[in-house]
Order: sequence, then C-alpha cells, then structure tokens
Amino acid sequence: MSFSWSDSRSFVRKLTFRKLTNFTKVFSSYWISRILKKPVQWGVPFTVSIEPTTACNLRCPECPSGLRSFSRETGNLKKDFFRNTIDSIHQRLMYLIFYFQGEPYINPDFLDMVSYAHENGVYTITSTNGHFLNDNNAKKTIESGLDRLIISVDGTTQDTYENYRKEGKLETVLEGAKNIVKWKKELNSPTPHTVFQFLVTKPNEHQIPEIFELAKEIGIDEVKLKTAQVYDYENGNPLIPEQEKYSRYRLNKQGKFEVKHKLLNHCWKLWHSCVITWNGLIVPCCFDKDATHRLGNLHEQDLNTIFYNPNYQAFRSKIFEGRDKIDICTNCTEGCKVWLN
Repeated sequence: MSFSWSDSRSFVRKLTFRKLTNFTKVFSSYWISRILKKPVQWGVPFTVSIEPTTACNLRCPECPSGLRSFSRETGNLKKDFFRNTIDSIHQRLMYLIFYFQGEPYINPDFLDMVSYAHENGVYTITSTNGHFLNDNNAKKTIESGLDRLIISVDGTTQDTYENYRKEGKLETVLEGAKNIVKWKKELNSPTPHTVFQFLVTKPNEHQIPEIFELAKEIGIDEVKLKTAQVYDYENGNPLIPEQEKYSRYRLNKQGKFEVKHKLLNHCWKLWHSCVITWNGLIVPCCFDKDATHRLGNLHEQDLNTIFYNPNYQAFRSKIFEGRDKIDICTNCTEGCKVWLN
C-alpha cells in the first residue's frame, strides 16, 4: 500500500517548468555546499510547512501542543496572511505541508486556505488526529482539493490508542476516516490520498499487523509506521519500543539510550524547505517546535529575502561545523521523520 498512481499524478500535474528549474537550482547548491562544506544557496524553498494553529484537543505526552508547554505566542493562522504568502511563493512551490504544531481542523478557515493553495497549483498535505472529520468536514475536505491526508491512528483498541493520544477517542477517528473514504467515492475524487500514520511505541508495537488490516478494511490507501521522538530518552522511556528496528534509540555500552543513527553534519532541510509559524516566524525545520531559532519574520520581509539573509546562512554554516552543537538537531536523523516502510 506504499505507492499510488493517482497520488503521483496529482503531484506531477502541478509541476511547472519554473518549479523544476527552482528545484534544480536548490538541489545543485545543496550538493555544492556539501562538497565545499560551506553554504552556497541558489533558488528558493520548494517545500514549505505552514502552521494552521497551535491549539489541539488532545494531550499527547511528547507534544508541546498536548502539554500546553509553548513559551512562544499561540494562535490561529489568519486567512489573509496565508493568501498573501501563497501569492508570493506559489510559482516555485512544489508542495505545501499544512501542519506544524496543533490540530489543523481547529482553525475555522483551514479548508478555505487549502482550497486557495489548490487553486494556485500547489500540492497540499495535512496531518490530523482525526477527531474533526465529521460528515460535513469530510465532504469539505474532498471538495477543497487536498492532495494527501495523514490521519494519526496509534492503536487499534481504545486502551492502546489512548496510552499516547490522551483524551482521544479511537471510535471517532475511525468514523472520520470512513467519512473521508465515503465522500471520495460519492464525489468520484482521486484525492486526497489517505494515510494511516502509526507512531510506534512500546504500548502499541504488538498491534502493527492489526493497523494494516484495519486500514485495508476501511479503504485507506496507505499505512506509514513512524518512529517516536521522546525528549528524555537517555535513562529509558516507557514509550521506547522493545524492538529496536521500530525505535530511534538504542542502548550503548554504558547502559544509556542514544540516538541510533549517526548525526551527519549536513541537512537537506536547510536548503529546500522551511517552517512558517501561524504568526509569520520563519524557523529552520519542524524540530524547532517552540520557534527558538528564528531566522526571519514574514511580516517584516518576504520569504525569498529571508532565505538568503545572514541569519539563515549562519545557521547553515553551523550545520557543517557540527549538528551535535545545535539543540534541535541532536534528536533528529536529518529529516522530519523516520519512516519504517
């Protein structure tokens, strides 16, 4: 269930010569930078993550939204600001990741903003905990033109599911998924490509075979297993899976847990993408959840200018000097997530 011709067609149909040219510039400059071990930047971001809201209805234990632990300002993305942003970047933007922190569907204008990006030829992706996919929202989701919908389903029974998705109801999530599948059929729509994302933890790893069966039964297009990021892992954590292949961490000779992948001193994210918070702050990637590394502000400068400013170039230089010296990089395997299939 890992490949879809219809999903690929949705992406390819939105490509243009200008987007491909920009991709080539970014890709080339990244590899030249790796060879020279200093930042060379050509082109502008062809991937952008935009945060619809910092609010969430759940209280997941390793999430700042769930823990209500932000030190930065919280709020909802404004529709006019979003439209102005899309107007300025859509011609070179290959795809828009419409989430960062929070639950996107809490923003009342979320699907209107998805529609606007779709109308401007941008491939759109969002991730949801699935509690707001009632019949009406499911229909609007299909009509919005959303290309890919990731639904977090971290257990196949309520007891297991709520072990991580605190205050969540699995029955509501599954009903929402069924609503999406139903309206795709009713409206004869190939989109969105639907994904069950299963965050593998110790309490749910025994249910991995069951999530594939459940997705097939409902009619979900794909299942993705995702390794769990935990903040306090050195002395162990009840969320770390017993099977190491499903974990970001391993025991070292000193009996402590460590990130099992080598921390390489380069990062593709810094060249091709960025994150825009709900209030216009530019941060380097999705690991900067509290926006501590602020590289610019869209209310003061446009994205293309920010992408080349001294702050951004200095951050890229730090990557080559050692990612182990950057706090947000130490729990990362270079990229937003580690997919297991």
